[in-house]
Amino acid sequence: MFTHSPRHAKRRALALIALAALATLSGCSSLLSEGTGAAAGIAGTAIANKVTDNATVATGIGLGVQAGAKAALAYAQRKTRGEEQDAIATAAGPLGVGAVAPWSVKHQLPIESDARGQVAISRTFGGAGLECKEVVFSIDTPADKAGGDPSREFFVTAVCRDGAHWRWANAEPATARWGSLQ
Repeated sequence: MFTHSPRHAKRRALALIALAALATLSGCSSLLSEGTGAAAGIAGTAIANKVTDNATVATGIGLGVQAGAKAALAYAQRKTRGEEQDAIATAAGPLGVGAVAPWSVKHQLPIESDARGQVAISRTFGGAGLECKEVVFSIDTPADKAGGDPSREFFVTAVCRDGAHWRWANAEPATARWGSLQ
C-alpha cells in the first residue's frame, strides 16, 4: 500500500490517466491497450486507498477499474471499425460491377487515424429480397504515416442492402486489420 498522502496518490493517478489519454491520440493500439490498463490500475489503486485499508477490497476495486477501462477501449475500437465498415459499404452501394469509387472516414473517437481508400465491385449476388455485392477495397496510408512511401493494402468483403442503406455483411473477416474487433 502507498504511504503517500491521498492527495499525492490522486495527483499521480491523474497524471497517469492524462498520459494514457495522450497515448490514445497516437493511434498505436498496443501502447493504447497497455497504457489504458496501467493507468486504470493506478487510478484504481488511488481510489481504493481512499476507500479502504483492506488489501482484498483494494485489489477488487483496482481490478474492477482496470476491467472497466479495458472494456471501454474495446468498445471504442469496435466503434472505430464500424465507422470504417459503414463508409466502405456506403461507397460501394450505388456502384455497379467493375465500378470504382473513393471512400473515407473521419473517426468520431480519435483512437486511430482517419482512413481512406477505394472500393470496387467484383460481383453481385443474392435473391428475392436479398441484394449483395462482393467488394474489393483498399486502405491507403499516406507517405507521412507510412514511413516515407505511401502504402496500399487490399481486402475483400461483402456488403448487402438493408432498406435504403448498405451494410457490412461479413461476420468474421479473416484479416489482421479487423481481427476480433468485428
